[in-house]
Amino acid sequence: MLRQIPSVDELLSQPRLAALAQRVSREVVVEIARTVLAELRGRIAGKGTAPVASLDSVTLEERIASIVERMLASSLQPVINATGVILHTNLGRAPLSAAAAEEIQRSATSYSNLEYDLEAGARGKRDAHVAQLLERLTGTESAIVVNNCAAAVLLVLAALAKGGEVIVSRGELIEIGDGFRIPEIMAQSGAVLREVGTTNRTRISDYESAINENARLLLRVHPSNFTITGFAEKPSLEEIVALGRRVGVPVVEDLGSGCLVDLSSAGITEPTVRQSVDAGVSMVMFSGDKLLGGPQAGIIAGQKDLVGRVRRHPLFRALRVDKLTTAALAATLGAYLRGAADEIPALRMIRMSLEEIKRRAQNFLRELTPELPLGEVELEIADGSSLAGGGSTPTQSLPTKLIRIASARYSAAQLEQRLRRAPAGISVIARVEDDRLILDLRTVLPEQEPALLKTLAAVLH
Repeated sequence: MLRQIPSVDELLSQPRLAALAQRVSREVVVEIARTVLAELRGRIAGKGTAPVASLDSVTLEERIASIVERMLASSLQPVINATGVILHTNLGRAPLSAAAAEEIQRSATSYSNLEYDLEAGARGKRDAHVAQLLERLTGTESAIVVNNCAAAVLLVLAALAKGGEVIVSRGELIEIGDGFRIPEIMAQSGAVLREVGTTNRTRISDYESAINENARLLLRVHPSNFTITGFAEKPSLEEIVALGRRVGVPVVEDLGSGCLVDLSSAGITEPTVRQSVDAGVSMVMFSGDKLLGGPQAGIIAGQKDLVGRVRRHPLFRALRVDKLTTAALAATLGAYLRGAADEIPALRMIRMSLEEIKRRAQNFLRELTPELPLGEVELEIADGSSLAGGGSTPTQSLPTKLIRIASARYSAAQLEQRLRRAPAGISVIARVEDDRLILDLRTVLPEQEPALLKTLAAVLH
């Protein structure tokens, strides 16, 4: 059986592998062919036998080719988000605006003045491209950007509090994302955590009694992904700021979601960055890819002297953003300055009216129905809820209209799986509730609807 195994040269002379060797390095195809043949020899040696088909050159060619082509294909692919979760962390959070995408392409395909001052003809700072925009939008004296909000918190603590104490309420010692915990990030920064109050009740006197000569910061953490209700109490931000000024200790706030505009009219109650700045905090840290609606980034904004100290810390260079993030963030912030927030997809989704979603759902079903097998599919529009997501507004939801689908041929779980596996070329991520497939068009970009229609029609046959 071992003698029946074709050689690597024989396999590479097969048409499909010969063509692949022209597209990629021949050495790569050779290496994969050797690996496949070694596995086959191991099976024969271990069991004394192997399926006859496994020894066939055509079968081996297919297997090698599929491994090579899978390796060449990008694993990062666009999907249609029909879950109704706007800032879906697993699906990349906020989709970028068309303007941000154009700026990324423009910056990626040419040289730019990323760190070059065109006026002075000398080296400049990459912060300049977004700093003024952030300062104007937040009302702060200075701003810098790092790769995410967790990095921003780490950097601020390391730069301003290493070796000293940072005072935090026990009710704000949160864990978010994939294991990001305030106590652990504090330890990594070199700062000493000083807990005050209890999980559900912290008073301003708790902060006051904890302050000593080692105190470096009063840290306020916005609990973006949970709420404490019932017998709960905490001091206002203004009270903490007043205490900080009285004792000469800066107040910094991790706002997390980075809300730049008031979204209460759309049903989302979340503190804005400007509210914290107006309350007098010395520095705020927030995300670029949550409610701000831009690229992944961590923004640090506040008093000029404190931001300057953070910028000079060695970690800043390790955590700073590249030209593509800078370009996308500048374009996103520009939309805010122009009063064109609806250009930002995440904000447009949040502010979408119930009437608009209902109209889209009705039009969608009108186009879908003629494409379906007669009498096999039940379609209905029902009331439901969308979520902001992304670790924001955990108890708040947006009223929406859901498309509910039942099939006589497939269970709801089977439909969800078929959609996810993209028979028509693009994966659709949906929900299952009460044995119905659930689609929420709030999070489906209008230009994606034709692809969703095509995929869904294929899945339901």
